[in-house]
Amino acid sequence: MVVQASGAGKALKDAFNLGLATGRGMNFTRDLGNTPPNICHPVWLAEQAKKLAKEHDCIKTEILDEKQMEKLGMNTILAVGKGSTQPPRFIIMEYKGGKAKDQPHVLVGKGITFDTGGISLKPGEGMDEMKYDMGGSASVLGTMQVIAETRPKINIVAVIAAAENMPDGGATRPGDIVTTMSGQTVEILNTDAEGRLVLCDALTYVKRYNPASVLDMATLTGACIIALGHHASAVFSNNDDLANEVLAAGERTGDRAWRLPLWDEYQNLLDSNFADMQNIGGRAAGSITAACFLSRFAKDYRWAHLDIAGTAWNSGKAKGATGRPVPLLVDYLMSHAGK
Repeated sequence: MVVQASGAGKALKDAFNLGLATGRGMNFTRDLGNTPPNICHPVWLAEQAKKLAKEHDCIKTEILDEKQMEKLGMNTILAVGKGSTQPPRFIIMEYKGGKAKDQPHVLVGKGITFDTGGISLKPGEGMDEMKYDMGGSASVLGTMQVIAETRPKINIVAVIAAAENMPDGGATRPGDIVTTMSGQTVEILNTDAEGRLVLCDALTYVKRYNPASVLDMATLTGACIIALGHHASAVFSNNDDLANEVLAAGERTGDRAWRLPLWDEYQNLLDSNFADMQNIGGRAAGSITAACFLSRFAKDYRWAHLDIAGTAWNSGKAKGATGRPVPLLVDYLMSHAGK
């Protein structure tokens, strides 16, 4: 009986500490998201990842610059960043708390530190909120802080594709064709559909880790807000079991999500006359066609995409980053950690 009580006491203490750490991770995510875009640019975001590694020796961080990305063939990330004086960065963080042979779980974050839309310029009203277009990367950093503080028995790789989408004379034009890291070509019809362009190279990159699962987080489409409003993140997946695990994590934490279809019937909306695909599929099913685009780069592993456009920040009087989906991500990862 004493052993059982002691075990129950430890479990309660561990849960309490995890809750505190998750709260701190959410606050870190909020702080990153709320940082003004003249400060929060790709290099600054990379510096936050390096700072996290410096504060926690269990995190190893590597930053790739433009020359390194060019050598790897990450041409779509580079294409998005061409119009900005702020150079893109590719951020890699590794945490090895599990056994050496254990496959890592991978997090991928969209890190568009400001999104004007590029040459496909957005309307001016509300454009200030496009500093939140790095919400996916902020949630990845917040989650990695929680992991560093709690040190679960699991292997995790986190990558962030960071760029600023601006419309200067060197910017990518509608109609440009770019070869992705995977070798597939993309006709860029709308430069404001840039998130999927940085993510597709990231999804190709993480294949090298032979991942147990890959979850990407992105403030990807306004269509997601039309579909689900601001209460639920959208989930798309190529694996039913993984989708159910993500949804269950959202239910347990109150950081809820809802699954949308990823059917083959939607794929032909991305057909291009001049490339393997185009980067938009028209007005219909905008969130779904964006996910279909990403799915073409995630065929070799279990993958889920979270569109957090409606949940990463609030507008109006309550304007500010929410810290989502850190609770969902932490719960998902902890559910796969060893005892």
